[in-house]
Formats: sequence, C-alpha cells, structure tokens
Amino acid sequence: MICRYWRGIAGSERAAEYLAHLREETFPALARLSGFIDAAVQRRSLPEGVEFLVVTRWHSLDAIRAFAGTDVTRAVVPPEVQAMMIEWDQRATHYEVIE
Repeated sequence: MICRYWRGIAGSERAAEYLAHLREETFPALARLSGFIDAAVQRRSLPEGVEFLVVTRWHSLDAIRAFAGTDVTRAVVPPEVQAMMIEWDQRATHYEVIE
C-alpha cells in the first residue's frame, strides 16, 4: 500500500469551499478509480490561511498513475482548486506503508 501526501494553503474565506470540493468532487472521483483505498484530510489554521494535508491511500504506484499520469509525483490541482489556494505543493510525496 502507498500513501500519497499533498499540502496546500487555502485562504481563510475559501477553506470551507475547498473542503466541500474535496467531499463533493475529488473524493467521489477518486472512489471510482481502481486501486484507490481511501483519503484523510488534516487542517490547521495559520496566520495566512488554512493549511490542508491530504493523505490518500492506494494499492500501488500503478493505481496512482491512473490518477496523476506517468509522473506520479505531479500534484493534481484543478484550476478551480488553484483559485482557492494561496499556495500548494507542486509535487506529492509517496510512502510505502510497512505496518
């Protein structure tokens, strides 16, 4: 199993909108992909906005390729999400789950 980590900071006024986007658009789309297991979202308030850490779990890197393309480290950040963000990671980080 592989965990994929991605982080972004939304403006405080757009944080709820970003969470709604994850729940209504992103996570349902991921659930339709073979090899996707689940997702977790963490958040914390910062002076400049709300930081989100999104962790998705996948069966394999091949499953992630179906989502992210051949460069599995490339962050997938649609234009509507970019509009909500002050900053975001251009790359995702992957870890193999050992236990």
